[in-house]
Amino acid sequence: MKKSINVDKSFNDMRIDRFIRNHLGKIPQGLIERNLRNGKLKLNQKKVKSSQKVKTGDKLNIYNLNFEEKIEQLKKKYNPSNEIIKENEDLIIENNVNFVVLNKQSGISVQGGTKSKKNIIDIFAKSNLFRDQKPYSVHRLDKDTSGVFIIAKNRETAQLLTSLFRLRKVYKTYLAICNGELILIDKGVIKDDLIRFENKKKIVEKAETKYEILDKNNNATFIQLNPITGRKHQLRKQLFNLGNSIIGDKKYNSTNNSKMNNKNLMLHSYEIKFKINEKKYTFRATPPDYFRNMLKTKRLNF
Repeated sequence: MKKSINVDKSFNDMRIDRFIRNHLGKIPQGLIERNLRNGKLKLNQKKVKSSQKVKTGDKLNIYNLNFEEKIEQLKKKYNPSNEIIKENEDLIIENNVNFVVLNKQSGISVQGGTKSKKNIIDIFAKSNLFRDQKPYSVHRLDKDTSGVFIIAKNRETAQLLTSLFRLRKVYKTYLAICNGELILIDKGVIKDDLIRFENKKKIVEKAETKYEILDKNNNATFIQLNPITGRKHQLRKQLFNLGNSIIGDKKYNSTNNSKMNNKNLMLHSYEIKFKINEKKYTFRATPPDYFRNMLKTKRLNF
């Protein structure tokens, strides 16, 4: 089956990948490029690259192509674009202020400058979500921590959201599963002096975290954490200092029992809340399967 779409003057000089999306819907960039390469999408019956500009009078030729079926096949494979929780196109009245919220998988860095071969910003920069914009990281999330993560789509949004995080106007909730029984009252605040070194200089930082013990037994503790301050590795360090490191934490590990170690860090960014112009925004990410399985293994209730 073959069909064609004519290019009228309103689309003159537009990239062919954008022209395809305008007529066939929000199709992943990789899928468009693959079909341009294999000849199922052609311009004037010729193979072209995704950057090719279309002209008035051109024809987009489509050969035996079912994008809906292909997209369903792609969804079975991991792609960070499939991890989108919500894409807000109109955060504050102006159309240029927008962002993407995703449920980040464990094992992926949120930005460059690490030893990781892939990071969220680089991956999304190549996705169709940012084809005309640049992605900006506005807060941190450890490589091995899963959960809610926000990416700004432009500099203005990045500055806005970064300032909210810096001014502590973003309310964050984490879930963690710790080694052993945490000997604390059910609710409270953990206060610590956390030590780090910068060019051999010792730096002491105040750290505060609200907590609530959701369930516990002799083997493990399921805890909710709401950081007040935003120190590097704050939650991991504080639980390590209490003698109840997070299961799967290879750097801050308070147990010598190898059976307690796990390839996945049991720390999940569960919820983020903030308010802009009196409008409240709440984003929540379901914990991954390995996290829920650990709760069952440790006989802890969610």
